[in-house]
Amino acid sequence: MDKLSIRGGRRLDGDIRISGAKNSALPILASTLLADGVMHVGNLPHLHDITTMLELLGCMGVQVAVNEDMSVETDCGQMTSYVAPYDLVRTMRASILVLGPLLARHGKAEVSLPGGCAIGSRPVDLHIRGMEAMGAEVDVVDGYIQAHVPGGRLKGANIFFDTVTVTGTENVMMAAALADGKTVIENAAREPEVVDLANCLIAMGARIEGAGTDTMIIHGVETLHGCHFDVLPDRIETGTYLVAAAVTGGRVKCKDTDPLLLEAVLHKLEEAGAKVTTGSDWIELDMEGRRPQAVSVRTAPHPAFPTDMQAQFVVLNAVAEGTATVIETVFENRFMHAQELVRMGADIHVEGNTAIVTGKPGLKGAPVMATDLRASASLVLAALVAEGETDVNRIYHIDRGYECIEEKFQQLGADIRRVSS
Repeated sequence: MDKLSIRGGRRLDGDIRISGAKNSALPILASTLLADGVMHVGNLPHLHDITTMLELLGCMGVQVAVNEDMSVETDCGQMTSYVAPYDLVRTMRASILVLGPLLARHGKAEVSLPGGCAIGSRPVDLHIRGMEAMGAEVDVVDGYIQAHVPGGRLKGANIFFDTVTVTGTENVMMAAALADGKTVIENAAREPEVVDLANCLIAMGARIEGAGTDTMIIHGVETLHGCHFDVLPDRIETGTYLVAAAVTGGRVKCKDTDPLLLEAVLHKLEEAGAKVTTGSDWIELDMEGRRPQAVSVRTAPHPAFPTDMQAQFVVLNAVAEGTATVIETVFENRFMHAQELVRMGADIHVEGNTAIVTGKPGLKGAPVMATDLRASASLVLAALVAEGETDVNRIYHIDRGYECIEEKFQQLGADIRRVSS
């Protein structure tokens, strides 16, 4: 099992290119199941989850061609299966996103429940209720969602989500694109990745109104055609590298990104004392050697502060001047990185969904273990600023969401290397 070995204390300085957003690429790849013709999807990040989604499409008989620039062409004209097997789904929760397209296009689907998931503990039940509202008959048998559409075509419906769900919104939106009649999604997710999927579907011929608001209206059409579509930049990768500059007192310019995607994060970085400048497709942060000021944050669905940047700001506050609170309202049990940061000398006290962080002038290198994707990134940030050497173990979590992370940090001057077991 690989690990990252990092010697901290270097001030980062340089430019990097931001990759395409995984959380946009996965639903867009699932949406290719709806196309009557060849889809060309560009700006895909080179990540394990993307490979898994392509394998999932391939096992259903989709013809997949990967180009040298990591763009992908898909053709669903010769599909042979409508099953998403456990062996693939268990490694990636986003596999549930094929449910809506399969039901909409083919009237049947058999999709494994994501690994470790019971109905109700995560919003898989919201996906199922959305499909049932549009006329699908759904059973859960032996860990599989088995669904079919009597008559073959879903019907438009009014769907209200009790809680905001990104993948639930995306699944229903894709299903509704080919449904008979009008579908209204209330309390819809507003994330940029949801808007990106809507824009892709519109480019395929879908009729969608209200993307980016809490009420979406989808008028079903008979068919969707293939198109060329480039995935939007990864706002969380962007934010992570900007925080890396902030905690090391350095300067980083993120290119091929979009400042409009992370306004809440940029506002908090400016509050921490960073000098932030932007252009149409770049963001530069310069701390000019200063130590950041502590900033309190509260996560919430978009357009508020994103939960996927919470762990990075815990690290920022751990080395900042002052004390701040970080409140997590989106996911429970998402402070598992805190105990690993305490091993490095951080002063963090967790009470329920709140972390109280008192900044220290520095951290100490130590062996640490990643527990999830964003927690992994936070440990790398802590290691970059810590005195001595830090080994970050279980980095397969990082590789699910950050393309070539050690190479990009090396471009910025970090002393970081991947060590194979």
